[in-house]
Amino acid sequence: MSRNWIEKESEVYKQLKTTFSIDGHDIGCDQILAVAAQKYSNNIALISGNTSITYKELYLKSVAVSKKMLDLGVNPEDRVLLYYENCIEFYIAYFATWQIGAVIVPINIFLHAKELAHIITDAKPGLIIASTTLRENLDALISQNLLSSLPAISGAEIFDNIVINADDFTPHHREEMALAALLYTSGTTGIPKGVMLTSKNIMANAIQCYARFISFGMTSQERFFCVLPLFHVFAQNTCLWLPFLTGSSVIIVKKIDRKLIFEGLRAKPTLFLGFPALFGLLCLMKNAYLDSVKLFVSGADMLPDKIRSGFALIYGRRICAGYGLTEASPVVAVNHENNHQETEVVGYPVPGLLCEIRDTDGKVLPPGKIGILWLKGDNITPGYYNAPEATNAILVDGWLDTGDLASLDPDGRLAVRGRLKDVIIHKGFNIYPAEIENVLLSHPSVFKAAVVGQKEDSSGQVPIAFVAVRNNNAQLEELLHNHCTNHLAFYKLPRKIVCLDDLPMNATGKIDKKHLIRSLD
Repeated sequence: MSRNWIEKESEVYKQLKTTFSIDGHDIGCDQILAVAAQKYSNNIALISGNTSITYKELYLKSVAVSKKMLDLGVNPEDRVLLYYENCIEFYIAYFATWQIGAVIVPINIFLHAKELAHIITDAKPGLIIASTTLRENLDALISQNLLSSLPAISGAEIFDNIVINADDFTPHHREEMALAALLYTSGTTGIPKGVMLTSKNIMANAIQCYARFISFGMTSQERFFCVLPLFHVFAQNTCLWLPFLTGSSVIIVKKIDRKLIFEGLRAKPTLFLGFPALFGLLCLMKNAYLDSVKLFVSGADMLPDKIRSGFALIYGRRICAGYGLTEASPVVAVNHENNHQETEVVGYPVPGLLCEIRDTDGKVLPPGKIGILWLKGDNITPGYYNAPEATNAILVDGWLDTGDLASLDPDGRLAVRGRLKDVIIHKGFNIYPAEIENVLLSHPSVFKAAVVGQKEDSSGQVPIAFVAVRNNNAQLEELLHNHCTNHLAFYKLPRKIVCLDDLPMNATGKIDKKHLIRSLD
């Protein structure tokens, strides 16, 4: 890709920013659905099973729920927790919250009770909207003495008996730097922290993605496949914010389930967004109908070579590797050149985003050197909610310390090597777990791999590998050791390989390394 392409994309980004403005003022997230209902009134917005709903119908229903929320006493800037599975009601409640100026707080539906109680205590919501199924988890917090009381809870009844009339309703106008969404991280590195995203953050990253996806030939007639959990920022950006800017349709799949995925694919999606484990599942399914899909993008975790090559072998299609983090709203890069480059290469940063690679002293490193990735742009969070010390630890002069190890090539392509905290330091040498994991995954018996560091007095740390395998037997560990010996330098060889039937995963499809580290104690 040439520099001319980068300049062209930057111009597209600037033009799109102008497009999404009214009377010289940028459209805020509060107006996304209202504007879509005007521009794309009869376009199908959502498809769920045999049910579909147009943008106009969705807007009218969301306004009706906005009015109910106002009647319940929800005010601008109040936090509204949304504790719901993937469904049309999620969208209605999400936009209804924004349209009255409140802050949306989508909750991971797989959280442990203690994590859920922590978020409720931290966010102090004025209202919780929960599905009938999940409401039981909230009630249990009282019986388990994790909370003494709960905020107001509204379930399915908030969507019942609504009066459809938007004539006397105008969506709230939120200042661009005002808080719009509070997204709690998965907590794999500690207590979940609330990442604050402003209206400007959200709109900037949605438009950045729009500019990037135009290079894929994206139009207003796309059908986004939403099987990722909507509480996750990747799904919100690609299956909620971005499609509504373009007037596209979203095919909602309630959860990651083979039968439900097959049913959803009958609606003929054109864009498929997922994380590596989901593409791994498609490889196991082998016969998923994907002919209608123009673009596959993987995010939320590093894409292993085994999944990328396996997917290409089975379906004859390529997966574009992407990279992001909640603190960047979340998309940083998507590599649509992803043919013969190493999997770690995630392409050029999206337009309007500055990237630097720095050493641990803050010195900017030259192209090709691995260091810590720093980011600056309109999509970068202003910090963590109720956590000034944690905020000061990641933000310096508007620059975000991602904590990820990366490099930039001379042309500006970004390659992500892993988390700084995951680097294993053995006798002064840096060992990157992703490199060992990719080698292990290249063995036909291995379908998941995770490498962590274990302290050793004489050497600092040694790598320990956990693998999920098929047909486990007494000789497999030795075979895997020999396999690593043929591909890795001596100091990178795992001191121990633990073969398991499966590895612990979190809700976003990442291997829970924190759980594996605890098992070493």
